Amino acid sequence: MGKAKIKLDKDLMDKVKKYSKMAGYSSPEEFINHCLEKEIAKLEESDSEEEIKKKLKGLGYIS
Repeated sequence: MGKAKIKLDKDLMDKVKKYSKMAGYSSPEEFINHCLEKEIAKLEESDSEEEIKKKLKGLGYIS
C-alpha cells in the first residue's frame, strides 16, 4: 500500500498525537487511518450518492 502525505494544521495534529497515544494506537498515522476508515464505512453503508452529496452540501463541505 502506497503512502500519501496530507497537511493538517498544527492544533489538529497536536490533538491527533494526544488522543492517539491515549487510545493506545501505535502512531498518529494509525489513529488517522482508523478514523477515516470508520467514516468512509459509514458513508458506504448509508444513503445513495445523491443523499451523501446533499448532506455534505448541507454541512458546507461542497457547494
